[in-house]
Amino acid sequence: MFTVAALYHFTRFDDPNGLRPAIISLCEREGLRGTLLVAKEGINGTVAGTRAGIDALLAHLRAVPGCSDLEHKESTASDMPFNRMKVRLKREIVTMGQPDVDPLAGTGHYVKPSDWNALIQSDDVAVIDTRNDYEVAIGTFEGAVDPKTKSFGEFPAWWEANKDRFHNKRVAMFCTGGIRCEKSTNYLLGQGVEEVYHLKGGILKYLEEVPEADSTWNGECFVFDGRVSVGHALKEGNLHLCYACRRPLQPDDLHRDEYEAGVSCHHCLHETTEADRARFRERQKQIRLAEKRGEKHIG
Repeated sequence: MFTVAALYHFTRFDDPNGLRPAIISLCEREGLRGTLLVAKEGINGTVAGTRAGIDALLAHLRAVPGCSDLEHKESTASDMPFNRMKVRLKREIVTMGQPDVDPLAGTGHYVKPSDWNALIQSDDVAVIDTRNDYEVAIGTFEGAVDPKTKSFGEFPAWWEANKDRFHNKRVAMFCTGGIRCEKSTNYLLGQGVEEVYHLKGGILKYLEEVPEADSTWNGECFVFDGRVSVGHALKEGNLHLCYACRRPLQPDDLHRDEYEAGVSCHHCLHETTEADRARFRERQKQIRLAEKRGEKHIG
């Protein structure tokens, strides 16, 4: 069983690239895999490994100046959910493309998972899911608004086009682990919205802490690793991934005519060219050959 740690922390790094060598060295030494993004505004990512390895990484990160109160969320995976370890330098640790947005200057009011149901069931509260359309499609909270955005960077334009719908409403926002809401709630405050709320710890913390019998969550929660999704109590879900477009698939989708393992699904068949699909088929061939050799293909 592998421990999976999802984390983010907004702080000021003068030299984010200078942090990378020590982090990479530790992760390689401990056999950790996953992705960490570092930028001048902080750090974000998900990493999996042994209990001892995850503890060593968290201790290292919390020793970095400005990161002593870094929080993380944990779950488990029966198989290693990542192929390799990547520590990447980025302009933003979650891309919104709004240079004036600064979570360190203020965010919405944090709401504990235990208080979330009462808030979102209030008549004067509008609940907005800040995730991408393919994430929302497999699960969301009852009554939540789906902006149908394909990337987080589309949210500001969506808000500008739809803000009149939320006149005289309190706005409650949520995302997978909380990081997108750090920026989206700061953005709404900057747009003059007076009362903005934010599910602390995101959907993952809610599913971990709120009993299924009391839950207002429907479906599963998409996660950006090999598990594809998790459900209540953060149990691994039943979804699959299209390795051509990285969208989640229901078990029945694997029997559709458009589905070809690693090549296409009903979401992406018409989004790629025949040349793309030929390249994907070659990748699948290499994966099968690696499996026959008892190896894991990570290309």
